[in-house]
Amino acid sequence: MKIVYVTGCLGFIGSYFTRKALRLGWKVFGIDKKTYAADEYYLDEFRSHPNFAFKEIDIKDLKHLYDCDYVVNFAAESHVDNSIVKSDAFIDSNILGVKNLLDLVKNKNTNSGPRPIFFQISTDEVYGDIDVGFHTEAALLKPSNPYSASKASSDMLVTAWARTYNIDYIILRPTNNYGIGQYPEKLIPISVKNLMRGRKIGLHNDGTPIRNWLHADDTAEAVMTILDKGEINNIYNVAGGFEQSTLDTVLHIIEAYYGDEIDYATRFTYKSEKDSLVFCHASYVAYLSSKDYIDLSYSRQGQDVRYALNDSKLKKLGWNPQKVFSNEIQSIVDYYRANFIW
Repeated sequence: MKIVYVTGCLGFIGSYFTRKALRLGWKVFGIDKKTYAADEYYLDEFRSHPNFAFKEIDIKDLKHLYDCDYVVNFAAESHVDNSIVKSDAFIDSNILGVKNLLDLVKNKNTNSGPRPIFFQISTDEVYGDIDVGFHTEAALLKPSNPYSASKASSDMLVTAWARTYNIDYIILRPTNNYGIGQYPEKLIPISVKNLMRGRKIGLHNDGTPIRNWLHADDTAEAVMTILDKGEINNIYNVAGGFEQSTLDTVLHIIEAYYGDEIDYATRFTYKSEKDSLVFCHASYVAYLSSKDYIDLSYSRQGQDVRYALNDSKLKKLGWNPQKVFSNEIQSIVDYYRANFIW
């Protein structure tokens, strides 16, 4: 039986991992400070498991770790736009909070057993953008905004504490996560919320930035795979291999939201050489603009044009993504349409 601390257990990806750990019969000590993005409804579900304990506290204020095998740190401020407006909370959580957790691990008395392994959930954004090709785990860190800079800083703290204090660690760098349970500041849920309110969906930089989409359940399963088969003191990328522009993503959302109301003659054009249907951007964007669905006037400071990771190292452990974006998007849109989130 494993004993694991899960920080940010009421957050988006953290809740998926907590659920998996409890189903396996692990003892889970959940930590969450209940920010605006936390979902307190998960507490009733998790507390129905006798192996779950919970403490409401900021990770930078945590004073004690009970004996455990792993500290899996999902806790983080994660929304880029918020970090551009004001970065203080990102420094507090993503840097000072991680430093506190590392110190708790470092100072753990080893008389009763080894210190826990520190598992840091990072992000692909620490590498910065890449026009072509894919970042490997050996790529230099070149963050572009305060959020990614704070996450790169925390990764560097982890590796420094490992070298100086000999703690064991794992770092996981996932691409853009999606799924049910995400707070509506991220692209998919905020797009649905705007459609519900009759508001335009604002896209940065004409919707051209490319993102690699990874379901949160697949990310949580990647953590499980690494805990089972991975090597400590290592960094792993996780991507899933599906990328598209933010404009393409929003077009999928609008199609799922309006269904048969979409004009498919305008929506698609046929390319015989590929024997497939592809987006006809020029005509469809014009169609959407006439319907007041999309606003392409926004520009984000520090915008990354494309994120792309090589995750062959993880796949060699036997992990492969199980969720397919085109199969999942309808149920996700339906969920957010039926469940208003403040």
